[in-house]
Amino acid sequence: MYPFNVRVYGILINAESQVLLSDEEEYGFRFSKFPGGGLEYGEGLIDALKREFIEECNAEIDVVEHFYTTDFFIKSAFNDSQVISVYYIVKARAELFLNFKETVFDFDSEGDILQAFRWKNIKELNPSDVTFPTDQKVVELLKSKWGYTV
Repeated sequence: MYPFNVRVYGILINAESQVLLSDEEEYGFRFSKFPGGGLEYGEGLIDALKREFIEECNAEIDVVEHFYTTDFFIKSAFNDSQVISVYYIVKARAELFLNFKETVFDFDSEGDILQAFRWKNIKELNPSDVTFPTDQKVVELLKSKWGYTV
């Protein structure tokens, strides 16, 4: 077991000031987060984020800028590791062709691991729209950066 769990996430904002959210279910546990995932051994953060977007969204991205790195202790919801998350502002190289949803957890299939994507207007985004404490902190920072109060 590893004591640290390094995660990397992309904040993708479209022309309508909406941010992309990922609704997921793994083995009965439902959560909403920003697209991204775990760093694999031998990867750098940027390469991991690009891989995650290809795997999850079938999309190539460019990393625009670093946005936030976890600055408080957070224990993983899945094991006993300490989570360190790094967030980047990203942009898609081409239009995304995903089956975007309007409703939370509106999955197209069944199984042990499910995922669906939806856009959420930054003005209407709230920390409660995402599950994990680090993502909730990022929502607050994102709203502040765009001039909205939480």
